[in-house]
Amino acid sequence: MKSQYIKIILALSVIAVIFIARLSYLQLFTDRYALNAANTSIKIEYIIPPRGIIFDRNGKILVGNQPSFEISYTAALLRPDFDTIGFCRLLGITKSDFIATIKDIEKEKYYSKLTPMTFRKNLTREEMARVQELIFKYPAFSIVPRPQRQYEVSTSGNLLGYTNQVNDNDIKKDSTYYLPGDFIGKSGVEKSYEKELRGEKGMKYIQKDIRQRSIGSYKNGALDKEVVTGKDLTLTIDYDLQRMAEEMLVNKHGAIVALDPNNGEILTLATGPDIDPHLFTGPNKSQNLYKLANDTIYENKPTFDRSIQAAYPPGSTFKLLTALSALEMGVITDKTIFPCGRGFYYRGKRIRGHGGADPLIPSIQVSSNCYFTYAYLAIIKKYPGNPSRGVDEWKKIINSFGVGEYLNNDLAVGAKGRIPSGEFYEKRMKAIYEASGSKRTDYKNWDEMPTGALYNGMGQGDVLLTPLQMANFVAAIANKGWYYTPHIVKSIDGKPNPDPRFKKKHFTLVQNPHYYNVVLEGMEAVMLRGTGRSLRSKDFTQLAKTGTAQVPQGKDNSIFVLIAPKDKPKIVVVAVMEHAGFGATWAGPACTVVAEKYITGEVKRENLYKKMINASFMPEYRRQYIAEMKRKGWYKEPPKDTAKLKRIKDSVQAIENRKLKKDSAKVKPLKNNAK
Repeated sequence: MKSQYIKIILALSVIAVIFIARLSYLQLFTDRYALNAANTSIKIEYIIPPRGIIFDRNGKILVGNQPSFEISYTAALLRPDFDTIGFCRLLGITKSDFIATIKDIEKEKYYSKLTPMTFRKNLTREEMARVQELIFKYPAFSIVPRPQRQYEVSTSGNLLGYTNQVNDNDIKKDSTYYLPGDFIGKSGVEKSYEKELRGEKGMKYIQKDIRQRSIGSYKNGALDKEVVTGKDLTLTIDYDLQRMAEEMLVNKHGAIVALDPNNGEILTLATGPDIDPHLFTGPNKSQNLYKLANDTIYENKPTFDRSIQAAYPPGSTFKLLTALSALEMGVITDKTIFPCGRGFYYRGKRIRGHGGADPLIPSIQVSSNCYFTYAYLAIIKKYPGNPSRGVDEWKKIINSFGVGEYLNNDLAVGAKGRIPSGEFYEKRMKAIYEASGSKRTDYKNWDEMPTGALYNGMGQGDVLLTPLQMANFVAAIANKGWYYTPHIVKSIDGKPNPDPRFKKKHFTLVQNPHYYNVVLEGMEAVMLRGTGRSLRSKDFTQLAKTGTAQVPQGKDNSIFVLIAPKDKPKIVVVAVMEHAGFGATWAGPACTVVAEKYITGEVKRENLYKKMINASFMPEYRRQYIAEMKRKGWYKEPPKDTAKLKRIKDSVQAIENRKLKKDSAKVKPLKNNAK
């Protein structure tokens, strides 16, 4: 019993010694408690670092910095004899403006009389120079340098992103760094690489007297922290290609994506409509951001990056994956022929399309809807009595190409897309049975094909992919079974991007080289004598697949995927043009022009480029918008401008009168000659 007491006493003694030692260390060897005790006389001044510069892959500056200044206000330093009128005169504001601003500051969540709060932002150099001479008269106010982003390009707003003041959520996520008034990346590269770009704040401990006036640094600056400038980023983007792609997307909704299949570097990530990043800066920044976010007329949605956020039916481009998965599952060979003489027929369903009773390669060449619907039907029926098993095996293969799942890359946003599973269709069949009053419970054994499932093989139905995912699966086909995760940053501060995600090769579940050779031969046939033959180039070889995806709103989406050159692919390009029509007519020219510029260094087929930049699909978007508004009962006919109509009518009448005079003048000589 005595030994137990001794053990307890020893344990308590050890704890006491540890406690005393720790307390002594904190009080004698650190400044932690000294600073807390003196927090009314020692203040921290933060030095905001310039954000890192953003370059394209060729060293072109895309985003830099420019000097910017703001005026901060510390309520505790406001003297009773403060000259409000003089200060307002200095800033060029009214007294009522001054009072309103102070009241707004006092309402802020993080307001404190001892904390400097932002009074005015974005002072010009001229304003700063004028204010700097006399600001000493007003100790409650001071000039704070805060570098502002300067965009050196007028496109790629979604890709580059923007910075804005932190909100409550931003501060909660990283309260050790962010303070009210700080700026943070809100979208694009600015957001996804915020920690690299922001740098580290400098800190100066300043001693204050009883009136909160600075009287020198604390401990001669021994505790001060040097400011660390943000790291520079070199993107994988080739801005010449990026700008060209964006020009071809003017007055269009859609996206153009280009990858280097050898390393997963994104060469182009263009979306339409595009945003001029200059709208993210200046005194009208807040209004501009609000307008951009609320621009939904004709479904413009400029802040919606269609290259990575929009999930589209891939149309016939998906037939490439249908072919590979069917070959891998052993339900077809490259010699398989389906009865496609007059289209596809199955339990009362009919699908029209090109081609006849042909094997795989000619079916890719002509983009046979019938062939690939039969191929998908064979996938579903691989396991009799359990179609869900066939669908799940197919889904697993398709997912291995990096589609239907998040790509886990370095982009700020992205969509998952959709590759449906067996469970997906079981739930749909359950709903169908319940709605019809059926008491069936065996949803795995389908009596009939669930709505939409039959069309998956031809890239319609329930399959949805983002343009970046389309580019990724085409890169995997170009590499015959592997890909690197697509990424946007090539190097950080001149050193290769260290992120291990972009160093790892991902292998698909299709590893038979013969299957890829068959599909690639079919893609070559598309460009030589198939649906893409009008886009052939004399300067480089191309492998491609056209896609024309039906959508309920209006005209078909135009889609095209391309690999170039054939032997050692350097680039993969994908284009999606919403409600434009045939794949080879609009998306095709965009892809081949981008590939031509990248491979040859110039655009040799100017006619294709001009065709794209001069085209506008806005009338179709307007028609769809009006139809939707009418359907909802929200549409109002615009008031007729009677004066304008009269001017047009008079102008037309004047033209007709002049034409009649000319005609009559020609007739008179004939009459004279007749006489």
